[in-house]
Amino acid sequence: MLTILFYLVFIFSVALATIGIALSSRLRNNYSSEIFAPLLYYQVFIYTFGFYGIWGQVLIKAFLAPYISAELFTRFSNIALLMGLPFLVFAWLMLIQFSAGISGRKKSGWFVPTFLILNFIFLFIMGYYIAKENTSEPATLIRNYFITMTLAYALLASYLIHLSRKSRAVIHEHDRKLIAPFISLITVIQCVSLALYSTQSWLGLIFIFVFFAGNTFLPVYLSYCTMVPSIGSESPGGLSFEDFCKKYEVSPRESDIIREICNGLSNKEISEKLFISLQTVKDHTHRIYIKTNVKSRVQLINLAKDEKTLKMNYT
Repeated sequence: MLTILFYLVFIFSVALATIGIALSSRLRNNYSSEIFAPLLYYQVFIYTFGFYGIWGQVLIKAFLAPYISAELFTRFSNIALLMGLPFLVFAWLMLIQFSAGISGRKKSGWFVPTFLILNFIFLFIMGYYIAKENTSEPATLIRNYFITMTLAYALLASYLIHLSRKSRAVIHEHDRKLIAPFISLITVIQCVSLALYSTQSWLGLIFIFVFFAGNTFLPVYLSYCTMVPSIGSESPGGLSFEDFCKKYEVSPRESDIIREICNGLSNKEISEKLFISLQTVKDHTHRIYIKTNVKSRVQLINLAKDEKTLKMNYT
């Protein structure tokens, strides 16, 4: 039974990583690459660590533990985990960069090199200790390092998002007040499940599940639960497409529908392209008509043209 659960959680992990990276990529392509590129890189780095550093430990335990001594297994496992930590460091950096970006804060030229230097110095010291240590304590050191630094950077990200500069913030205040505590809450659940884990496999599965599910929160929320205001390039005539969506309070999913309508796609073609049901397309279209006060596709396209957004690239 436990083996089946491990397989199911692994499949779920792959699916969640795919969803998170795909949604982040779409956000970057549809809106500002400068703002959402760090989110995409965060997804790539955090899930690389997830598969290499976390699932890698599961594979090492499953396939190597029966054939090597306990001391050699512990040393090999700790070193393999340590080699995955740089991905985690870059993931933390991208999370802070993204949080600063959507909060409207200006980039600092010294932050990135300082962040990397300090974190890699600590990793070097920890790696030196692990190489010299012959007990099982390095595993505890790595776990405490993960818990402490993950909590610290998650709280920093929440702080940046919650106390953003309203005049330049990319997302609305209501969304910031939801996103900030959720980032902290998800991180606390991750760290508590890891802190409680010792030898119980089911606690390890809970940690893995929460790790992969929790890290999809940002791209999922930003794609389906909020409206991203104007942060893209403006069309030659005036309003950008994002300004148009902001003016009529169009959600990200509804903006996808408008793009494809303006590309001339039918409801069936839109449902196939966006991987949603035909009825969902019709429901979104109906809400778009209400928000923009139009009664047909032609009126919607004409409205976009009148607002000078049709010159935007909708592909």
